[in-house]
Amino acid sequence: MSLLLPPALHRELWRHARQEAPRECVGALGGVRLHGGWEARTLYPLPNIDPQPERAYLADPGHLLRALRAMEAEGLELVGLYHSHPRGPARPSLSDQALAAYPVPYLIADVAGGTLRAYRLPGGEEVEIG
Repeated sequence: MSLLLPPALHRELWRHARQEAPRECVGALGGVRLHGGWEARTLYPLPNIDPQPERAYLADPGHLLRALRAMEAEGLELVGLYHSHPRGPARPSLSDQALAAYPVPYLIADVAGGTLRAYRLPGGEEVEIG
């Protein structure tokens, strides 16, 4: 399984992660499913409404719903969710695994280490980012 993340979206994701630090950022990726994976075509930054945003993330449900509707209107679907770990690591935490609700890659940006990784959660299978 792999996720194609075009360079412009890669840069936008990192800009969002760095801009929000030391808070965790969160967002959604719209795109298309491909044989053996996904291709991201647009990025939707979302507000993190977790009471402790320096330690966890919770996407604002209203904004997430609007992003999903925008994807549908554009003929896209949810192909990934992302968030940052400002102090690292780029591995899913127990709460990341517990919150996983969609069958798409979850990308984690380790701001301190400069690493971006993706996983199928809650199982934790790593997904290649191309």
